[in-house]
Amino acid sequence: MDGVAGELVVGVPEVRLRPFVERYVGYREWAAQPLVRREVAGAFVVVILGWGAPLDVVDPRSAERSAYRVDSFVAGTFDAYCATRTFGVGEGVELLLAPLAARRILGLPLGELANRAVAVEHLPGGWLDRLRCRLAAAESWSARFALLDAALAARLATAGPVDARLGRAWQRLADNGGRIGVGPLADELGWSRRHFAVRFRQEVGLSPKTVARLLRFHRAYAALGAGPGVPEALVGAEHPGLAGGWADLAVRCGYYDQSHLIRDFREFAGDTPAALLARSHSSNPG
Repeated sequence: MDGVAGELVVGVPEVRLRPFVERYVGYREWAAQPLVRREVAGAFVVVILGWGAPLDVVDPRSAERSAYRVDSFVAGTFDAYCATRTFGVGEGVELLLAPLAARRILGLPLGELANRAVAVEHLPGGWLDRLRCRLAAAESWSARFALLDAALAARLATAGPVDARLGRAWQRLADNGGRIGVGPLADELGWSRRHFAVRFRQEVGLSPKTVARLLRFHRAYAALGAGPGVPEALVGAEHPGLAGGWADLAVRCGYYDQSHLIRDFREFAGDTPAALLARSHSSNPG
């Protein structure tokens, strides 16, 4: 990218953490001019523990749900795209968490974080802010990843369990790529549709119907190879390719037709799939 240089270092969590955390991504990035990136909506939680150049995390729908001049933040499940802006030298670690894993690690229902980016110093307990300081002081990426292992294992050891029925609902949605109806899923759980929707939104932050739409979108977006930001667990080890064209991709991801796919891309990514694919081959990340 023009005016941007940096490095990425991927760390694999210890074995007992892998059901909860797919990977750690350490980064150093130098932006010689203001750098703006569009971030797609997600049925997952983003944790950035950073130091150096601050970021703005901007939800175009609401300044109150945005975060400005932060180096470390948590972004809950989001049902629309947002943007990040930075300038200078940034360094940190990124984690992408499935929502129920994030609920246990963070210790609060994601209804409190949905469609919000929150600086870590404003989260309960202050443990993430203290961890950020320890990561910044560590002398190597391997030392930082070991600190993350220890901190997350300690959180999970004392975290209360998530309602098993919600865990089952999430797994059914993820396994089917969002192609199971909310009514049949509520019936499987022995809940009314209304009760299921209320409980799911409290813990995951978004309604089951919205999460199902996002899971379909994740699979289609991953097929573009247009950018990072979707955990592999949400798209499957094998996701659809583009060999059959947009209409074929739409059908294989559970959309009614190509226009349905395009509408979701505009809502969740801010552009059409074709435009995103073209942008991924340009030097402009925004």
